[in-house]
Amino acid sequence: MNDIRSIVGDAACRSGADAARYFEDPRGSFTGRDCLVVLPETTAQVSQIVRLCNANGIAIIPYGGGTGVVAGQLSLDSNDAIILSLERMNRVRSVSPDDFVMVAEAGCVLENIHAEAARHDLMFPLSMASKGSCTIGGNLATNAGGIQVLRHGNARDLCLGIEAVMPSGEVLEELSPLRKNNTGYDLRHLLIGSEGTLGIITAASLMLKPRDPEAVTAFCAITSPADALRTLRALRRAIGNRMNGMELMSGFGVGLVCRHFPTLRKPFAGDHDWYLLIDTAGNRGLRDETEAALADCIEQGFVIDVVMAESEAQRDALWTLREHTPEANHRTGAFCSSDTAVPIGRIDAFVSRTHAAVTAVHQGLRTNSYGHIGDGNIHHNVFPPEGMAKSDFLQAHPGIANRVREAINEATLSLGGSISAEHGIGRLKRNDLKKHASASKMTVLRQIKQAIDPNNIMNPGALLD
Repeated sequence: MNDIRSIVGDAACRSGADAARYFEDPRGSFTGRDCLVVLPETTAQVSQIVRLCNANGIAIIPYGGGTGVVAGQLSLDSNDAIILSLERMNRVRSVSPDDFVMVAEAGCVLENIHAEAARHDLMFPLSMASKGSCTIGGNLATNAGGIQVLRHGNARDLCLGIEAVMPSGEVLEELSPLRKNNTGYDLRHLLIGSEGTLGIITAASLMLKPRDPEAVTAFCAITSPADALRTLRALRRAIGNRMNGMELMSGFGVGLVCRHFPTLRKPFAGDHDWYLLIDTAGNRGLRDETEAALADCIEQGFVIDVVMAESEAQRDALWTLREHTPEANHRTGAFCSSDTAVPIGRIDAFVSRTHAAVTAVHQGLRTNSYGHIGDGNIHHNVFPPEGMAKSDFLQAHPGIANRVREAINEATLSLGGSISAEHGIGRLKRNDLKKHASASKMTVLRQIKQAIDPNNIMNPGALLD
C-alpha cells in the first residue's frame, strides 16, 4: 500500500475512523470492511493505481457518492482491497453549446452538473432524489434512471462518450461528442451499467438539452394504479413527448412523509388511496394543454381531483413529497426496499400481486408502493407490523427480508419484469441474478468479465461471484 501512497500522497489516503463514512450503507443494511480509501485527483493517477493493483492482485472497489443501495460500493468479505473514491475528480472539463455537450469528470455531483448546464441556459435531464450527493460516475456505472426517464431515458441515453481506466491501467479515451460513430463495439455502453466490474469511469461526455420555457407540475388524487395507467395514456396522447415524468404515490406513503416531515403538507383536504405527481415541460401554452387534458381525465373518471402548482415554490413543495419518500421509508423501519420493473401495462396487476405475495409471507406486513409509472419501475418498501420495531421484528423472524425480496422478485418475473430496474445488482442481488437469469446470459456475462478483467481486480463480488 505504500506504493499507492507514493502515487497520490498520504493526504489522499484514509483508513480507520477517518474513512468510516465509506463503509456505510445508505439504508443501514450493510457495513463494509475497513479498507484503505484512496482519493486520486487525475486520470493519470487512477491509471497508475490500477496498473499497480493489477500487477499485485489487489481488488479495487470504485466509489462515487456512496448512495448505491445494493452494496456495490462496499467490501463485505475482505479487508484486502482498496476503495477508490473519485470525489476529487470533480471538474467540468468543458461545455460546448454548439454540440450540446458537457465533459465532466466522474466525481462531479449531479446537482452541480445541473447548475453548470443552467449557466449556459441548458439542462442535463438526469435527476433523482439523491442528486445532491450522487455523482455522474456512479450514475453511469449503474445506469441510473430517476424521475425523467419517461421523456429523456436512463443515464446511458444521455451519455455520448466515456473515458475509463481499464484493468490493465490503459486509459480508454472515447469522449468524442459525435452522435454517429459506428466503428465497432460500443464500449461506452459496455461500461455503462457494468457497476465498476470492467473498468473505472473517470469522465463522460454528457448530452445537454435546451431549457424548456414552461414547466407544469400537477398533483392528482386517483383511486387505483389502473386509473394511473389510464391517465398516463390520456396525457401521452394529449401532451406527447412533453411528458417529463409521472410518479405514482400511495396514500399510505404520502402519510408517512408528512408524519416524519411535519413542515410538509398534503395537497388535498382529504386523504386518498393513490396519487399521481405529473411533470410536463415545453413551449409556452403547455399549462393550458395540461389543464385541459387533466380536466378531461376528471370528466372520464380517471382522476378525482387535481392541484396545479402556481409557482416554483409550490412546484418544489409537491416534488418534495416525492423526494422525501425514501427517507420516510427508512425512518418508518423499512426492512426490504425493492427496485424491480414490469411492462407498463401490467403495473396494476404488479401492485396487487406484490401486495398479496408480501402479505402471504407475513400477515401483518405493511407495504408502501411508489415510483416511476411512466417506465414501469415501481418500488415496494415493506415494514414490520404497526407498533413493532424493525430490529425486534427481524430478530423474531430471521430470514424474512430475503423471503419478502424473493416474493417480490417472483411477482415481478411472473409479469415479464426485471429484478433490477435502476439500482443495479451489486452484492445484494448477485444470487438473485444467478437464480433468475438464463444460463446463456450468465455465460456471456462471465466471458466478458474474464476477457476484460482476467485477474478479477475490478469490484470483485459485485454483479458476479
